[in-house]
Amino acid sequence: MRRAMLGRALVAAVFVLGMRVLPAHAVSKSLDDASPQEIVSGMSNKAVRGIANITTGWYEFPKQIYQTSHEEGIAKGIFIGPLKGIGMMLVRTVGGVGELATFFLAYPGFYDPYFDPAYPWQKE
Repeated sequence: MRRAMLGRALVAAVFVLGMRVLPAHAVSKSLDDASPQEIVSGMSNKAVRGIANITTGWYEFPKQIYQTSHEEGIAKGIFIGPLKGIGMMLVRTVGGVGELATFFLAYPGFYDPYFDPAYPWQKE
């Protein structure tokens, strides 16, 4: 029971931190011009984004079903949406692992997200 509560608290913290650091993107686009605060901010944004994408990658499954149904019709949403959802779920989760593993590197760009949108709950 404690483990489940800890897991829920971790997911809630990731959502809160993700929403708080999302607009705080570093202005500088080069390590040479960046202040230490901008570098740490970029690293923390990338780490939080990685954790959020790992823990919420599953959200891509219902999201892709809904988007496919909405844009291409119910029939495609039922048959193609789940396939797109599984694919994007895997890509988003693996990308999150990559961002978390490399949060200390200013790649790509100046700690830019690997995907657009950066989080699965954002509109494309």
